[in-house]
Parts: sequence; structure tokens; C-alpha cells
Amino acid sequence: MSQNLPLTGNEARPWWHPDRHQDRKPFLMARNRIKKSLRAWFEAQDFCEVEAGQLQVSPGNETHLHGLATARLTPDGASATPLYLHTSPEFACKKLLAAGETRIFDFARVFRNREAGPLHATEFTMLEWYRAGADWQVVIGDCLSLVRRAAASIPTDVLTWRGHQVSASAEPRYLSLAEAFDQFAGIDLMATLDHAGNGDCAMLAAAARAAGVSTDPDDSWSDLFSKVLVSLIEPKLGFDAPTILHSYPACEAALARRSPKDPRLAERFELYVCGVELANGFGELTDSAEQRARFEADMDLKERLYGQRYPLDEDFLSALDHMPPASGVALGFDRLVMLASGARRIDDVMWTGAV
Repeated sequence: MSQNLPLTGNEARPWWHPDRHQDRKPFLMARNRIKKSLRAWFEAQDFCEVEAGQLQVSPGNETHLHGLATARLTPDGASATPLYLHTSPEFACKKLLAAGETRIFDFARVFRNREAGPLHATEFTMLEWYRAGADWQVVIGDCLSLVRRAAASIPTDVLTWRGHQVSASAEPRYLSLAEAFDQFAGIDLMATLDHAGNGDCAMLAAAARAAGVSTDPDDSWSDLFSKVLVSLIEPKLGFDAPTILHSYPACEAALARRSPKDPRLAERFELYVCGVELANGFGELTDSAEQRARFEADMDLKERLYGQRYPLDEDFLSALDHMPPASGVALGFDRLVMLASGARRIDDVMWTGAV
């Protein structure tokens, strides 16, 4: 049955209706087993569980992420300080690394506006973890271990989405962005980047159109990159084995450090299974000046595209100067539970459903 069919029967009832709750109960119990198993894995690896504050001065400064705004009132209600619900615990976790923590993880409740559907919810759980002093290849290994462990705790070896099945224990496939653009779109991605990593918009636009991707005259290089990635590449990833898409252009990796092998690229990867993005990880950027410049560029683009920008977290930028080299990952916990349990929609694996 297609995951895009309209909700009918018990699915059309509110999440708290007894009949619908009973339909969802097996997925919810699977969620609990998976969380318990993953928590035990982290503890065996000498990680410390933390709880990042959800209210932040900035929800995050990536162009296409949208936060939920609120305000903190003074006791007399006379003045208000703007705040946001975080889109990720990343800023807070990196401050903890600056404070001296070395291995941390958080099953964080996060919030993202403008997101809804079978794979998206406004409020969801992001599993994030960080290793101080570790290469990004180490956290890639963590990702694969956690996917296998999540499936085994059901127990199963099969991850499922929209009728497709992949073995969680299959030998992973590694694919760079340059290889993916060449293989699935026939585009020489690196040829569209100069030695500093700046993109040639006209060149990529022509290549995208030749590959059958619709473009607009005001598309930026980043817009074109995303259109090709979403339409031609992501839907084909992770169907034979869990797939690591890695070595992103630096301009598409706002919080990742540049590759020492090629400054046009960054140490960013994403994990895909059955065409679903499960995780996004970095060798973390710790240069506060470069981080500020990237944030400001992203906010300039956000203002052009969406008519708004978010403040920078100056405390976070200050903490970067004290943060050790590290690598970290954000994994969509609800999505992982969905694929392991065979659920059709993300709200089937959330205890209280979506609002």
C-alpha cells in the first residue's frame, strides 16, 4: 500500500482514539525498544547523555531551516526578549564540547516550521552525538552501527519504506557528491566550482536543464544544486544497501570543516536508506570567523528567498574558539524507527502524534 494514500478508517481518527492507538501501539513499543538499545550502545561507548535547552537565541542559521518563534517576558510583562525553539541541539552541544565534554549524546526534541508529511513533523526527535578529537569517518561508523542495532532490537534485519526493503547489515555503499552528480545526472559538479569553492551558476544551470531539471532565472548555485540533488539523486540512494553520500561542496555544508584534500569540499555526509535521509554528519567547523561568514551568507540568502533572517548566536561563535576538533551527527530518530518497524507515517511512531 502506498504511503501517500489519504488517511482513512482508524488513521483518520485523532491519535488518542483507542482504536487508532491500538493500531499504533506495536510501532510505539518498537520505538521504546530501539531507544533503550541505542542508549545502551552509547553508554557502552562511554558517552554522557545530555539535555540541550530547547529555547535559544537563534533556531539555527541554515538558509532553508525555519524556526518557531516565541518571546521571554520580564516578570512585569513590560518587555520581551525574542527566542526560538531550536531546530537542532547542535549549538548547545558544541558549547558543552567547549566546556570540556568529550563524548555526548542527546535524544532532543526539536522543532521545524514549514515541514509536514509522511516523513516530516513540526516537532520530532533528533538523536545527536559528538566525539571530541574524532575523525568524521569514526562517526560514519557510529551511524552504521546504530542502524544495525536499531533493527536488531525489533528484532529484524530489514529496513522498509514504500514497499522497498534493505538489509540493515548490508555492506554500505559510499558515494561522493561528485560521483553522484556524474552517475545520476551526468553533471561534472566539480567543474562548476572555482578553486575557492564558489559556484558558476550559469554552468550548473545549463547542466541541470540538460539533465531535465527545471530551472528559474533567479536560481542561485545552491538552488540549482538542491534541485538536482532532490529530483535526480536522493530518490535513487540506499535501495541496495545503506548509502553514505559524502564530500559535499563547502558552500553546502555550513557547519562542517573544509576537506584538507580539497578546500572546495567539506567533511559532510548523509546516510540514506530506501531513498530516505536518516542522518547528517560533519567533521565540525571550529573556526569562528569562517563560521560567522557562512552564517551571514546563509542569512542573506534566506532574506532574499523568504524575507526573514535569524540572529546569530554570539555565545555559540565565542564557544567555537574554545571547542576542540570534533565530529558529530544528527540522526532522525523517528525516521529510523519508521524504517525498522515498517510504519507508514512518522506520526505512527510518535507517542502523542502530531498537532
